Amino acid sequence: MPRIAAENVAEHRRLVRERIYAAFAELMAEGSYDAITMSRLAQRADIGRTAIYHHFKDRDAVMVAFATHETAAYVASLRAQLAASDQPAERLRIYVRNHLARGEKFHMGFGPQVYGALPEESRREIREHVVAVEQVLAEILEQGADQGVFVVTDIDATLALVHSALGTRHLPAERIEEFVLRGVGVSVG
Repeated sequence: MPRIAAENVAEHRRLVRERIYAAFAELMAEGSYDAITMSRLAQRADIGRTAIYHHFKDRDAVMVAFATHETAAYVASLRAQLAASDQPAERLRIYVRNHLARGEKFHMGFGPQVYGALPEESRREIREHVVAVEQVLAEILEQGADQGVFVVTDIDATLALVHSALGTRHLPAERIEEFVLRGVGVSVG
């Protein structure tokens, strides 16, 4: 029986999963999703080739679990930062700055090539993570509209347009932030 590297089995499993997530992120940064195999993941995570299957059934399951893990950390960090203010315009600034600063790491290039290669069930699970992040922005927009700080008549359309603006990474962050704030009617001066 293999030894566990923690005080209990649950902690051991958490630590092994953390190593697998780190290995997955490294391999994604080095190449394409297609190049990642369970064997390569196990080797990079420094666990046995068969041991990885005690944690994940396949590469797609790793992808979904990784996305779940990253989204939970991202949303928790974002909500902690947003708790510093109750002003909708400042909360939107925090959201935009956070998204631009952490967005590249958070999204890791999980574009249409990777997303499209996943089975339907995995795509639905990944979409749930996007919705979790969108919900934070929707709450900010609703708060600002309710308080008369934002001019927003359609939350869903505004949410989509804000996220489109946040996807333009080749522009300076300050210009994107100003554009988003002006787009919801905040006077930026």
